[in-house]
Amino acid sequence: MNPGGEAAGDGRWWGDDPWAIRTDERELDRLGATEAILALGNGHIGLRGTLDEGEPRHDPGTYLNGFYEERPLPHAELAYGYPESGQTVVNVTDGKLIRAIVGDAPLDLRYGTVLEHERLLDLRHGCLQRRTVWRTPGAATVELRSQRFVSLTRRTIAAISYELTPLDRPVYVAVQSDLLANEPVVSGPNGDPRAAAALGTVLRGELAVHHDDRAVLVHRTAASGLRVAAGMDHDLFVPDAADCTIEAGGDLARYTVAARLPAGRGLRLVKFLAYGWSSQRSAPALRDQVEGALATAALAGWEALAAEQREFLERFWEGADVEVGGDVHLQQAVRFGLFHVLQAGARNEQRPIPAKGLTGPGYDGHAFWDTETYVLPVLTYTAPEAARDALRWRHGTIDQARRRATELGQRGAAFPWRTIDGRECSGYWPAGTASFHVGADIADAVSRYVAVTGDDDFAAGCGTELLTETARLWASLGHFDGETFRIDGVTGPDEYTAVVDDNLYTNLMARRNLLEAAAACRRFPEAARRLGVEETEIDQWCVAATSMAIPYDEQLGVHPQSDGFTQHAEWDFEGTPAEHYPLLLHAPYFEIYRKQVVKQADLVLAMYLCGDAFDAAAKARNFAYYEARTVRDSSLSAAPQAIIAAEVGHLQLALDYWAETAFTDLADIHDNTADGLHIAALAGAWSVAVAGFGGMRDHGGRLTFSPRLPPGLSRLRFHLNRRGRRLQVTVDPVRASYRLLAGDALDCAHHGRPITVTRSPTVLDIPGLEEPRPVRQPAGRAPRRYVAGDR
Repeated sequence: MNPGGEAAGDGRWWGDDPWAIRTDERELDRLGATEAILALGNGHIGLRGTLDEGEPRHDPGTYLNGFYEERPLPHAELAYGYPESGQTVVNVTDGKLIRAIVGDAPLDLRYGTVLEHERLLDLRHGCLQRRTVWRTPGAATVELRSQRFVSLTRRTIAAISYELTPLDRPVYVAVQSDLLANEPVVSGPNGDPRAAAALGTVLRGELAVHHDDRAVLVHRTAASGLRVAAGMDHDLFVPDAADCTIEAGGDLARYTVAARLPAGRGLRLVKFLAYGWSSQRSAPALRDQVEGALATAALAGWEALAAEQREFLERFWEGADVEVGGDVHLQQAVRFGLFHVLQAGARNEQRPIPAKGLTGPGYDGHAFWDTETYVLPVLTYTAPEAARDALRWRHGTIDQARRRATELGQRGAAFPWRTIDGRECSGYWPAGTASFHVGADIADAVSRYVAVTGDDDFAAGCGTELLTETARLWASLGHFDGETFRIDGVTGPDEYTAVVDDNLYTNLMARRNLLEAAAACRRFPEAARRLGVEETEIDQWCVAATSMAIPYDEQLGVHPQSDGFTQHAEWDFEGTPAEHYPLLLHAPYFEIYRKQVVKQADLVLAMYLCGDAFDAAAKARNFAYYEARTVRDSSLSAAPQAIIAAEVGHLQLALDYWAETAFTDLADIHDNTADGLHIAALAGAWSVAVAGFGGMRDHGGRLTFSPRLPPGLSRLRFHLNRRGRRLQVTVDPVRASYRLLAGDALDCAHHGRPITVTRSPTVLDIPGLEEPRPVRQPAGRAPRRYVAGDR
C-alpha cells in the first residue's frame, strides 16, 4: 500500500502523539510489523517488540550485532570468484519473557477477556510501555504494567519492569521470568530474496549456571563457532511473602515467583538482562563478563538506568530533532525514523549497521552500501561517534576487501555488497560482485565524516587508508579510452540495469573518491608512506578523475544512467498490472536488464550526492526523464526522489515522496516490515527534511541551504552539528532563520547568498519559485498524493 491510506494518514493505528507510537494490538494479523516497529536496540542488542508473555507473536527476535551462523550458498553452476558460504543473523537467547499465571489461567491476549490494552513506544525517553487490564476465565481482574528498554549508555544491558496488580479480589499468582534459547521462528516467504534463510536449531548449549536470583546460559553456533552468553538478574517487590525458585539447564533458565496478592496491592519484578558474544573467548570467560555486567546494572537499579536513558536521549534530541509544523503524523513518523536510526548505530562499536538494524531477520541481517549512503550522513550530523564507529568497522574488514580485490584480479580493496563480518555474502554476482560503487560510497562517508567533525586522528589513520585502497581499486578497475577514463562492466544502485559501462553514479562517486584520496595522502604524508603511496600514483588518480567518462545524450539533452541506457527499449508500463510489482519477483532479469526501467533512484541519487556536477537545467531535464521510468521497487528510492523533486520545484511531489519514505514501516508500504524495519528509508525521512525542504548541501566542505516548504506545512525546524557548532534552521512558507545554539560563527549560504550565522538569528526571505518542468511517473507507480495535516 502507499502512504496516505488508513494506516499512514489518519493516525487510527499509531495515535496522534508526536513523541510516541501507540497500538492496542487488536489486529493480531499485524503482529509481525508491530514487533519490528516497537523494537528496542542500541546497536549491540536488538529486542523485537514482542509481548512480555511471548505469545501471540510472529518472531521472538533477540539479536546481537555481528552474531551469525554460516550456511552454504547454493549455485546452479559454480564459477570462479563466487562466494561459497553466506551468513545469517541468529535469533539468540530470548530474555524478554515474563509469563504470569493468575489463579490457574495464563495471562494471554487470546484468552479470558481483554478489557483494556495499549503499548506505547516512547521516542523521547527510549522505552516501551504497556498497560493491560485482563479478566481471567474465572472472573478475576488484574492490571499488568510493564516497561522495557535497551540501554543506550551500557552496551550490554537491557531492563524490564513488570507490575501485576489484582483489581477486584485477592489472587494467587505465579510469575515466570525466562531465558529461552532455540525458539522456533517464522521462515520468510518462498522466493523472496529479501527474506532471511531458514536456519533451524543452531545454538548448542555449553554452560548453564544459576545462583540467588541470577542465571546465565552460554551457547555456541554449530558452523560459525561463535559463542553467546545471556544472563538475567532480578529485584522483587511484593506486599507479603513470596516463594522464589531459580533453575538453569540446556536451553532454559527460569526464575519463578509464587505469591498471594491482595486486591489493589501488586507484585513488581525488575529484570536485568546482559548479553555478550565472542569468536575467541571461552564459555567461562563470557559467563563472567555477563555476570559482571549484571552486577553493576543491579547495583545501579532500575531508576538510575532509566535516568541514564532519559539523559542520553535528551542530549540527542537537542542536537538532532526535526520539527514539522502542520502535520502531527508526519512529525511522528520523522521522529520515529530518527529514533530507530539512532538505535541501529548508537553502540555498534565497530560492528556493521545492518539494513534492518536489529529489528528483524530480513536480508539475513546483512549490511549493504546504504549504510554509508543513507544512514551515516544522518549519524554524522547528529551522533558522529556512531558514524565513526561504523566506519572503523569497515576499516577493520579492509584486509578481507584486499583479498577480494586480488581474487577479482584488481588492486586495492573491493568491499562486499552484502555482509556481516566483511566477507561477500551475495551469490548473485551482477548485483554483488559488480556493485563496485560500494567502495566509493564508503569513501564518501569517510570524507563527509572528516569534513563535518574535523577528526584528524581518524582521518590520518582509518580514513586515509580507506580512501587510498578504494582509489586503488578504481585506478585498477577503470581504463583509458583515448583521453577518457572509463569504468566498464559494473552495476550501479539501480539493480534493474546490471553489468553496464560507465554507470554515471559510479563514475561520479569514483571521481570524488580519487580526488579525496589524493588530498588525504598529500595532507598526511606519513600515512601515505606507510601505505606505499608515491606522488606518481597520486598524479595517476588525479588524471583519472579529471578524465572520467560522463555519458550524455545530446539528442535527448539528458545524462544516460549508463552508457547507452537511453537507447534501450522502453518497458511496457501500461501492460504491467499492479500485482506484478516488485518486478524482481515477477519478471526474468534478462527482460528487465535490457529495458529502460529503473528499480530505484540511480542517476537521481547522483544528482543529490554529486550535485555540483550538474547545472540546474540538467537536473530538471534528468529528473523528468527518470521519473517516467522509475518504479520504486526499493525502499531506497523515495528519499532521493523527494530531495531532487524539491530542488527542481516539484514541492507537492516531494511531499508525496517524503510521506512514502517516512511511513515506509508505519504503513508497511512494502508488505515486509514484519522482517524488520527499513533503516535506510527511515534515515531518508531525515534527509528529505534537511536536504530536500531545507535544501542543505555540503559540497567541498561548505554548507549551503535553499529551503522551501511544501504545501500544507507551516514550519520546518532542524538541527545540525558541525565542528563543535550546533546550528538551528527554521523555515516557514516565506522566510528562513539561521541561528547558532553553540560554537563559533559559521559561514554558509542561503539560496546562493553568502551569510555568516551567529547566536543572533539571521532571517532571510525565500525567493519565489518558477513553474517547474512537467513530470510523470510510470503507469500505476505514482506516489499517493499526501495532504499535510489531513486526518
